[in-house]
Amino acid sequence: MRLLPVCLTFVLACFSPTTWAAHGYALWGELKYPPGFTHFDYVNPQAPKGGEMRLVSNLRTSTFDKYNPFTIKGNAPAYLSGLMFDTLLTGALDETAAGYGLLAEDVTVAPDGLSATFRLRPQAKFHNGAPVVAKDVKHSYDTLMGPHTSPAYKTALEDVAGLDVLDDRTVRYRFKKPNRELPLTVGGLPVFSHQWGAGKPFNEVVMDEPIGSGPYKIGPVRFGKDITYVRNADYWAKDLPVRKGSANFDRIIVKIYKDNTARLEALKAGEFDLMRFFSAGDWARRVTGKKFDSGELVKLELKHRLPSGFQSYVLNTRRERLKDVRVRQALGLAMDYEWMNRQMFYNAYQRVNGLFGNTDCQATGQPSADELALLNRWRGQVPDTVFGPMATPPRTDGDSSLRGNLLKAKQLLADAGWVYKDGALRNAASQALELEYLDSNESGARVVTPWIRNLEKLGITLRFRPVDFALYQQRLQKFEFDITSMAFGGTHNPGQEYADLFGSKAADTEDSGNFTGMKSPAVDALITAMTAAKTKAELLPACRALERVITHSHVLVPQWTAGTHRLAYSALRLAKPETMPPYTQGAEAWALDTWWAK
Repeated sequence: MRLLPVCLTFVLACFSPTTWAAHGYALWGELKYPPGFTHFDYVNPQAPKGGEMRLVSNLRTSTFDKYNPFTIKGNAPAYLSGLMFDTLLTGALDETAAGYGLLAEDVTVAPDGLSATFRLRPQAKFHNGAPVVAKDVKHSYDTLMGPHTSPAYKTALEDVAGLDVLDDRTVRYRFKKPNRELPLTVGGLPVFSHQWGAGKPFNEVVMDEPIGSGPYKIGPVRFGKDITYVRNADYWAKDLPVRKGSANFDRIIVKIYKDNTARLEALKAGEFDLMRFFSAGDWARRVTGKKFDSGELVKLELKHRLPSGFQSYVLNTRRERLKDVRVRQALGLAMDYEWMNRQMFYNAYQRVNGLFGNTDCQATGQPSADELALLNRWRGQVPDTVFGPMATPPRTDGDSSLRGNLLKAKQLLADAGWVYKDGALRNAASQALELEYLDSNESGARVVTPWIRNLEKLGITLRFRPVDFALYQQRLQKFEFDITSMAFGGTHNPGQEYADLFGSKAADTEDSGNFTGMKSPAVDALITAMTAAKTKAELLPACRALERVITHSHVLVPQWTAGTHRLAYSALRLAKPETMPPYTQGAEAWALDTWWAK
């Protein structure tokens, strides 16, 4: 698990000179929802409870072998964490960088920014009926910081000095230094009972049913076929403003299918009610049939306002052949995105550019004076191109062409010491430039093959290597790959999580998110500047400078992104609010949270 709740931060300018308890926090300004609000605008507060939703897991592996979503080894069922574990704070889906009390009834940030105090709601309780108390919050934090969970937690919480229990209902997080995101980063951590696992080492808590405080519990399970989550009729928070109109289904059944074709045919046969689509080909050509013609099944394409993220081919710079930035840039020049979008994607996507597309952090044009003030000290340690116009992915339309890009790539490779000899591109030691693309799905070959063909024209061999998901996961954890593909989520408010993705310490930490192997003092310093920003005016130069360094380092070959969520659902069985909130991470997440049964 590498996704941490980092969208929650605090109100007014970083730290106020006075201290008071608040119902929620906003990063750079006013909260949308004032004290005493009754419900979020995007829900139906009168939505009926009952019925069921049947959906399908879209995880790369649908099967599961544990109920613990926090440990490193194994696979937990889809949606388990969000349905079963409450957090101190929760965000709204129609605003960014804001959070409201869930388990916590109020939050107080110290004037010096070195601590945040949370007071728990007296009615909060776990599924076993026990109250949620301060020692459970501390146990959860200590466990997540322990040896058996993802290193991403340690990275995101690196500047947390500790957690103190002040009384049964009050905890105080202490911070090593002021950091605009930390109070609500800790507020977004899952809280579970200290009784879960009965005191066993956390890596031995495998099939023990989680003791959380969320709206659902685990119901019937048919291994290899499906898992059912059952709504807790006694859910303690069902009448809170942040939960009103949500968790409406009595049962959520997550079905398991072996591949995309089986999932799609099962949808058409009416075996489940909702499915999100990631394949442009499926959406354009195969989401058809009698049930769609009759209106029983409906296709929705919903515009959102999410950051574009940076889905990319990841180049592992730990590998000797990928250490030279010129080689990495040449690999990117061989990718013909425009052809792929026309011929394979039905023009459904836009090219990813940088880390922070569709946000205020996106860098464009020449560096500003504020950006240069952060970058100048690193001259000679970052690519010289960082100080010029922002890099853009190579194109093959208009005045550009694949042939022209390949000629540029050939020169870059020659400058790096690679020349064509004896049927392959070789270095001074006569070693061929051969690389492996690692994937967990054989169908991925379709998308990679055009890139492979173009690389062959340069004398580069890129072999497609599909492996089963368990081995794929193991090799990623140990960074045993040359190239793979990753869908990195974006954010409007980047922070400490980027140390897990690109920080030097994470590069040497097994199972971290630093797949590129990036180790750069400049990157480390820019991430520190970004997380230490006390105003948006301080944040923007830091995140834009960071984007320039990463992009010009060519450790990622940018892929594509979509400005919509694509969803097919049963109009006979499901009802929904009129509009989707603009910042929902996925249409199925919106459906799970706010739809209801007819």
